[in-house]
Amino acid sequence: MARTTGLGVGERVRFEGQVRMVLALSGRSVHLSDLGREPRAVDLTVLFGDADFEVIDSPGRMPLPPVSLLETLPQSVLEKALWWEGHILEVLHGVPADAPLGTEPNPEYLLTRSLTMREGAKAAELTAAGHTVSASTVGKRRRRYETNGVLGLADHRSVRRTPRYGAVDEAVVTAMKQAVSEAVDASTRTGTFLLWRTGEILRNSEEGRTASLPSRSTLYRLLIKLTAGTHTTGSAVTRRSRAHGASAPFSELPAFAPGEVMQIDSTPLDVLVRLDDSTSGKVELTGMIDVATRTVTAAVLRPTTKSVDASVLLARTVTPEVMRPGWIDALRMSRSVLPHRRLLSIDERLEHAAARPVIEPFRVR
Repeated sequence: MARTTGLGVGERVRFEGQVRMVLALSGRSVHLSDLGREPRAVDLTVLFGDADFEVIDSPGRMPLPPVSLLETLPQSVLEKALWWEGHILEVLHGVPADAPLGTEPNPEYLLTRSLTMREGAKAAELTAAGHTVSASTVGKRRRRYETNGVLGLADHRSVRRTPRYGAVDEAVVTAMKQAVSEAVDASTRTGTFLLWRTGEILRNSEEGRTASLPSRSTLYRLLIKLTAGTHTTGSAVTRRSRAHGASAPFSELPAFAPGEVMQIDSTPLDVLVRLDDSTSGKVELTGMIDVATRTVTAAVLRPTTKSVDASVLLARTVTPEVMRPGWIDALRMSRSVLPHRRLLSIDERLEHAAARPVIEPFRVR
């Protein structure tokens, strides 16, 4: 988002080495103040072509806030704020910000009228257009705009964060958390006991004695929030198991490049296979997976997974198919019971297999 450049009444400019104020705009000329002399009319082309010309300051639109702040607002809220900005600028300067140069203000927005009168005229105009507002509302928005710009006109209720525990004093929340943690390894407590214990903790601390205690119903609602899923007033076995279990949640490592993160995992297969010693048994499938591309780079079938299998997976991952010992002989159709004459020739299958990319692992989990 960007502001359109222009020149307006009230701006201070540098022209011919002097700082002058824009007093009026008329057609293609601008009236500038001149120290100790009558105002001077200057053609716009002469003004803009002067080597010293620059706009020193402008009472026009406030600068836009950082884009990161605007992005926190929904599109409808931002559009409403910009809509209000156009009307507030007309109250402040007599003409809208996008008005062409030389536009004369409407009689009700002449700068000779007081600001209060212009705010009243804007309120009447908006009300007639179907937007019921009062002059005091226009005045409040004008003051907020002069202080905070566009953000001052925005409705922040859509992005305002509600406190997690409402209006309850932080000392009360801390005391109840302590009471709940004390009940983990103790016998199962009731809600009434936990509220009593919370009060005791507050009375024994300096911050707690000055904290405002909410109603009993509010305390019960807070207790429900703090004990959700902890079984504080339920099964002692479940409560202790949850409390002393792993605290770190499962998460996924971000990976954006092939090989950045590789994972090794094993899973038992619920099938019987004939093993090398001609006996039947179950096997485990161990595979290495590239997280970024979701590619299974290597896999082995073993009766039981051993640490050596990780080395085998790593070797197969970094070795192209056609370079693996015995791999070409293993693909010969003479070793298969399938009707190989109907399938692709060995050269065609090797051609496609050799095109498989090799992923070099950088981190293995």
